[in-house]
Amino acid sequence: MIKKNRGFTRLVKASRYSYKGVVAAIRNEAAFRQELAAATVLLPIAFWLDVTKLERIVMIATVFVVLIVELLNSGIESVVDRVGYEHHELAGRAKDMGSAAVSLSLLLWLFVWAGILFF
Repeated sequence: MIKKNRGFTRLVKASRYSYKGVVAAIRNEAAFRQELAAATVLLPIAFWLDVTKLERIVMIATVFVVLIVELLNSGIESVVDRVGYEHHELAGRAKDMGSAAVSLSLLLWLFVWAGILFF
């Protein structure tokens, strides 16, 4: 039987894996670096703006949604590339769907921020 980590040990190990994932994305994914740079500008602006608490929460949440979706997309691309670089319809479909998810999250980000600030 495999001994599974529980409690605080599990939390510490999960935190380390998460940290390693973010560092890997920063080092290897230009899109993640660009979105992270935008987030470092937009998050302070969200706190500075004169908006309601709910609007501020939604603005901040959309910034994090983009980063989360980009991390998931990068993970999908890494797994697909690990399997092989030759063209395969399913591999291409997986990568395209991941890219579409990122695009939709960016559109959501834009829509929410524009809606709160200009409408």
